[in-house]
Amino acid sequence: MHFLDQAKIYLKSGAGGPGAVSFRREKYIEYGGPDGGNGGKGGDIVFEAVSGLNTLIDFRYKQHFKAARGAGGMGKQRTGAGADDLVIAVPVGTQILSEDKETVLADLTHAGQSLTMLHGGEGGRGNLSYKSATNRAPRQHQPGEPGEEMWVWLRLKLLADVGLVGMPNAGKSTFINQVTNTKAKVGNYAFTTLRPQLGVVQHRHREFVLADIPGLIEGAAEGAGIGDRFLGHIERCRVLLHLIDGDGDDPALAYRTVQQELEQYGAGLADKPQIVALNKADALDADLTDFIAGLLAEEGVKKVIPVSAASGKGVETLLDTLLDYLPEITATEQPEGVPLTDDAEGGESDEKPWSPI
Repeated sequence: MHFLDQAKIYLKSGAGGPGAVSFRREKYIEYGGPDGGNGGKGGDIVFEAVSGLNTLIDFRYKQHFKAARGAGGMGKQRTGAGADDLVIAVPVGTQILSEDKETVLADLTHAGQSLTMLHGGEGGRGNLSYKSATNRAPRQHQPGEPGEEMWVWLRLKLLADVGLVGMPNAGKSTFINQVTNTKAKVGNYAFTTLRPQLGVVQHRHREFVLADIPGLIEGAAEGAGIGDRFLGHIERCRVLLHLIDGDGDDPALAYRTVQQELEQYGAGLADKPQIVALNKADALDADLTDFIAGLLAEEGVKKVIPVSAASGKGVETLLDTLLDYLPEITATEQPEGVPLTDDAEGGESDEKPWSPI
């Protein structure tokens, strides 16, 4: 399935139905008079956030959404039927923006949340409503109010508890494959991840959502590499997991590069709690202590957790640390009263923390 996190669509609510011009004509009934009913109301445009969707790809193939018009009024004082609302299903975490992308009109952050974006036009008056003592046989009627219309942008910001960031080829895809059932593409070259990946981590009878975004390089804020457009998907995360390639030339420089891009992006990403993990630590041997010491010398780094995403060594310790930053129930869409599922056995791990210092 293709991933799409932005789409521009056209919306138009339904117009109201026209009022009827009708006169009562029945045998043996004298002076029947007007009996034209009013028109029905047009359909509204309603957005609803639903679970089970994590892309806006459906809006690539359909960009125009028009609600039905209300039915016209009829004789015998019958009012036209109102049109059904047009409900547009969007993923949880979708923002609705104005056409210029400057104003956020709505932010749908939980499943079942709905919003009426455009109201349908009211139905027109039939000639019965114009009857008066001085106007016994009116022929006036209203055609019904027109619907509202507008262009809007949809922007998806995935809901996740933990955001995974780092330079390209730091092993983020390998890590998310290790701790979730995600089948992310893994390759020995940069930018194997071209779109955000979501996975559910189950650990110690708890679960949380982990989001992996494409790697950041120097100048990403100016469009270098894939750029920083996918950073919006981790704006809602409670904590960031910064994965650093231990097999790189300078892990400290890699840390500073990503931090600089987070600061330039803004939206409070640089101020979020961060856990720093040194990946591929099983291949470092004697250099492990020096690399960890170099990272601890960086501003804001209080702890470095060495891990090996490929072998799983150190991953238990890292997940334990992540749980300290998350509330007891962290599934972003978990309904009240529904227990969290956990396919793995819980309890204490036999693995000892892997750290030389």
